[in-house]
Amino acid sequence: MTPANIVQKLWNYCNVLRDDGMSYDDYVEQLTYLLFLKMADERSRPPYKQPSPVPAGYGWQNLINKDGDALFDHYRHTLETLGRDKGLLGLIFNKAQNKFDSRHPWRSPCGRTPCVQIHS
Repeated sequence: MTPANIVQKLWNYCNVLRDDGMSYDDYVEQLTYLLFLKMADERSRPPYKQPSPVPAGYGWQNLINKDGDALFDHYRHTLETLGRDKGLLGLIFNKAQNKFDSRHPWRSPCGRTPCVQIHS
């Protein structure tokens, strides 16, 4: 996947969020958190094989393996947990909140979660 493809996927999902009433600041913030988790996951895989700064149970793979309410709740819990970290994660996720709510679907019109959209 090229950088242009990734950017296009992100903007497409931003349009979905905006159309559902989420503000620009909120969707940029939420996508930044999701991208951080995605990049931490990618850096832990070959060829990089770096240790992930994200604790087990709160990484990208844990998000993409969930759906609906379970995904919504796990994402909120992930932000809260990472925000309590005493190191770099705590600085990044300090006071992070899940800005998605019942008006902002975890599924897009094409039936894919934001995590899967960014992943594929």
